[in-house]
Amino acid sequence: MTFRRAIPFAIALLFGAAGPLLAQGASLPFAGLPAGEAQDVEVSADTLRVNQADESAIFVGNVQVAVGDLRLTAARVEVVYAAEAGKIAALRASGNVLLSNGAETAEGDSAVYSLVDGQILMEGSVILTQGQSALSGERLRIDLVAGTALVEGRVQTIFRTEGN
Repeated sequence: MTFRRAIPFAIALLFGAAGPLLAQGASLPFAGLPAGEAQDVEVSADTLRVNQADESAIFVGNVQVAVGDLRLTAARVEVVYAAEAGKIAALRASGNVLLSNGAETAEGDSAVYSLVDGQILMEGSVILTQGQSALSGERLRIDLVAGTALVEGRVQTIFRTEGN
């Protein structure tokens, strides 16, 4: 992802937490996204592979997913079904993963969005942008229910103020 290389990170956070970014007036990443396996999930892709033996569904090629205000794009998305028929428990995305809700965008190599418990785990050279601020690390963990976020693994950031 060339965007990742284009950001000249000037300030390295020494403590490896997202708290300083949030303290500068930014909001919790992806706040207000839906949690709960009863959410409608819209998917489009080039190919769908379904295996009834293991009850798997894998979308491949230009995958686009919408869950409420969340937009997810990736090369591949596996649907993980819940015990209750017709419900989706989680989405496992890989290959140039992009999550967006309009206000924030996160890029990474892979992501798991658990609709059941409202958890998002994004891994692999993650870049989170909120307005003009950017934050990078190896992992981004978001708990939508608790309203918390954690960035781990050589965290770096740029804070842009109104005067810049």
